[in-house]
Amino acid sequence: MKSLKKRRRVQVLAAAAVALLIAVVLIGYGFRDGINLYRSPSQVTEAMPDPDEYFQLGGLVKDGSIVERDGVRFDFVITDGVAEIPVSYTGAEPRPDLFTEGQGTIAKGWYRNGRFEARDLLAKHDENYMPREVIDTLKATGVYEEPTT
Repeated sequence: MKSLKKRRRVQVLAAAAVALLIAVVLIGYGFRDGINLYRSPSQVTEAMPDPDEYFQLGGLVKDGSIVERDGVRFDFVITDGVAEIPVSYTGAEPRPDLFTEGQGTIAKGWYRNGRFEARDLLAKHDENYMPREVIDTLKATGVYEEPTT
């Protein structure tokens, strides 16, 4: 009788371990595209990311850098006051109305051949908004100025 209980207990523990392993693998698989690291232009120039790594690049849109191309494509430069990264946006949506020079933005995409290839843009939704990550980056480089109301 004792060996049957012991065998059943080992089977239950083994089944629980397998179920836990399967759960961890499924969660990791589900998050593979959902976990996007945020980087500033300075961080990108210090440590070049892998060309297949999808991440978020944030900072200010450099003044005079927005260049319209055909369709919903355009180029611009993101800066944090220390480093600048050229960005090419090719997405499904046209340029947001509130996406302007000197404003904070976050672009999602890949850094390849010295240029960031953006597929998504997060732009401000009103005159006063700037993404928290961009504010933190600009404060760290000494470029951020508190908005006046």
